[in-house]
Amino acid sequence: MSITNLAVKPSLSTKRPYQNWHTADIIAALHKKGTTLAALSRESGLSSSTLANALSRPWPKGELLIAQALGTKPSDIWPLRYFTENGQPIVKTMRNTTKV
Repeated sequence: MSITNLAVKPSLSTKRPYQNWHTADIIAALHKKGTTLAALSRESGLSSSTLANALSRPWPKGELLIAQALGTKPSDIWPLRYFTENGQPIVKTMRNTTKV
């Protein structure tokens, strides 16, 4: 039997239908658009390293800025931040920002 005849089957233990983009893929996509994460941060009035926070933890404003630069939605880049394993939207509540 030739190894080329073997079909690669997805792992049955992989239950998540969605995967976030890899950090390197996000950075590469920005480079393909002719910009960098640091440049995008500065253009948005932020410190050059601020948008990097969105790559490692949820930050809706940063996610939106990156997604807009790539011409897509944040939920396309980070589906696990926006949808459950069953594909249901994750309901997020805002903190009370009233100052006393």
